[in-house]
Amino acid sequence: MRKTLIATTIASVFILSACTSNDSNNMAKESATQEQHINANNVLLKPSPLQYMAPEFTKFGTKDYQAAFDAGIAQHNAEILAIANNPAPATFENTLVEMELAGELLNRASAAFYNLSGLISNDEYQRIDKKMAPVFSAHSDDIYLNGALFKRVQTVYDNKDKLSAEDQRLVDFYYKQFVKAGAKLNDAEKAKMREINAELAKLSTEFSQNVLKSFKEDVIVVTDKSKLAGLSEGEIAGLAAAAEKAGKDGYMITLVNTTQQPILASLANRELREQIFKASTNRAAKTNGPIIIKETNLRAQKAELLGFKDWASYVMTSRMAQTTDNVYGILDDLAPKAVEKAQAEAQAIQKVIHDSGENFKLKPWDWSFYAEKVRAEKYDLDPALVKPYFEMQSVIHNGLFFAMEKLYGITFKERKDLPVYHDDVMAFEVFNADGSAIGLFYMDPYAREGKRGGAWMSAYVSQSGLKGTKPVIYNAQNIPKPAEGEPTLMTFDEVSTLFHEFGHAAHGLFSDVKYPSLAGTATARDFVEFPSQANEDWMIEPSVLANYAKHYKTGEPIPQALLNKVLESQKFNQGFGTTEYLAAALLDMEWHSFGSDKKVADVQQFESDALKAHGIDYYPVPPRYKSNYFSHTFAGGYSAGYYAYLWTEVFAADAFTHMENNGGLTRENGDKFRKEILSKGNSRDLMQSYIEFRGQKPTTDALLKRRGLVD
Repeated sequence: MRKTLIATTIASVFILSACTSNDSNNMAKESATQEQHINANNVLLKPSPLQYMAPEFTKFGTKDYQAAFDAGIAQHNAEILAIANNPAPATFENTLVEMELAGELLNRASAAFYNLSGLISNDEYQRIDKKMAPVFSAHSDDIYLNGALFKRVQTVYDNKDKLSAEDQRLVDFYYKQFVKAGAKLNDAEKAKMREINAELAKLSTEFSQNVLKSFKEDVIVVTDKSKLAGLSEGEIAGLAAAAEKAGKDGYMITLVNTTQQPILASLANRELREQIFKASTNRAAKTNGPIIIKETNLRAQKAELLGFKDWASYVMTSRMAQTTDNVYGILDDLAPKAVEKAQAEAQAIQKVIHDSGENFKLKPWDWSFYAEKVRAEKYDLDPALVKPYFEMQSVIHNGLFFAMEKLYGITFKERKDLPVYHDDVMAFEVFNADGSAIGLFYMDPYAREGKRGGAWMSAYVSQSGLKGTKPVIYNAQNIPKPAEGEPTLMTFDEVSTLFHEFGHAAHGLFSDVKYPSLAGTATARDFVEFPSQANEDWMIEPSVLANYAKHYKTGEPIPQALLNKVLESQKFNQGFGTTEYLAAALLDMEWHSFGSDKKVADVQQFESDALKAHGIDYYPVPPRYKSNYFSHTFAGGYSAGYYAYLWTEVFAADAFTHMENNGGLTRENGDKFRKEILSKGNSRDLMQSYIEFRGQKPTTDALLKRRGLVD
């Protein structure tokens, strides 16, 4: 890592003590020259000259971040102080607009670092992350706990009535941010808030790094190939390659984010399935258990400082759900229906176990393997026969891009001239139907060491009318990379995830908002998953499927009979899927629904008690995430918010059903969805945006049918 000016100066002092006067002058000049050279070569310190200000990935690395962070924080502090201490009366323009324009260097460096730290992480990325977490927390506190600045925001807030609707939305946003951060607290309370925020930043970073570490360390090495019965030769070769790369003998199985591991659906060896399952559920338990207890207590303390009974109540002030009662209401309403459905599914699975000559009782590590047998029997469906019709390049170009062109009129041009951070990454320029440019889209599909698990979307540059910036967006997935020269054949779920994540990307790409704080996906947590979930359904639209679901060798379309089986099977195992999701969502809520006086001694006991309290403690179906690796809530932005996936699925199912009933995959539907939902970001009331699109609030009817919970 390169030295900052301060660090260089300190180092010079020690050198100078052994130098003559002339040597000192020469050394000082040399040091200054070196610092200028360092800054001149740090591309993060200035806007990228590339089109759309796309990052110059090949020209910076971990050695450049510290100087960019130091300069960015210093610059941002100066800008904020100038706003706070402006002698002119506070106005919308000289306060909030100026705040929107401030912090460009810090935003640029932070976007580069935090995006890449999840995509190509290593020990140095993790060291910087751990070091900077409390620094950025303190910097945020310096802004939101600045009394003079809040006084100006309060003045604008009290006189907002004459502003435009979008301007008022920005005023409301900032006012709530300041109040939620503690701007109205006294000095002693503000000092306490700073302590809590710094510790929470430290803990969440440690939690995340422990989970990332577990992906590397909590692996299962198999030396007896016969134990891998059920896997294809290609899959076994992939495990062998992974072991060789890690310097291990045999075959190495690595874990993914969720409790249940996809490989369990194929492995015939019950002992190995149990080993994998237990490795999954126990990972990071010792390291993250104490963090969870500390973190939830600190969150409760923070909520109480701000006048709330618990963290969940505090969080709801910026959510569509508004109250914890509303959240528990929908979760508890679905829980018994889901468990009942799961129990019926378990009976069918148990029958298959008995019919196969086995007499053991169904356990969590058996579910996926025998559920696939039930699926095969019920639908006469072999997943191995399906994957050859979902070759990745065809899915992307002939499926996703084709659907988006039909729906929105947009086209994609691959840009191999632009730098990327890894050879697996593809870059595309996106255009409107009239040829005008929208922005850039990067696709990063494959799993690799140093990349966090799961799938997600984020931005290097966000759209803003105020700044005149166009979006630079990326999607990341963790599809297993095949052996060199082999095609990437995707599962149905991986295809669904690809469409899902582009729904987020479309939300960022189609943003047409003036202020960056309200643009793109900067919406409430229980709204942001709506566009992504709505986009999933286009993957099974008949004309889309016909265009991309073709055998990678022959080019023949997927046989209608096989396709029907695939589509019919999608409602299969929904009791399991809904139960494991609800269990995780309820765990998340329970961890954040108590005061700081509650002392949790045992994480596992807390989990058990919480699940029993909601009648969802069904042993064969564990939570999708157990607390010790529940990054959404303990290291991400979903604390007391994991319910959002179900909440927004209500919107998604309702919206898609509405479009299906009004022509389906048409420009008329797409243009209206883009205009009323995707382009608006958070620039107006979110429910109002939905009503403008749909004509009414959503109902749960379509969701219940989608999940197969009603006929």
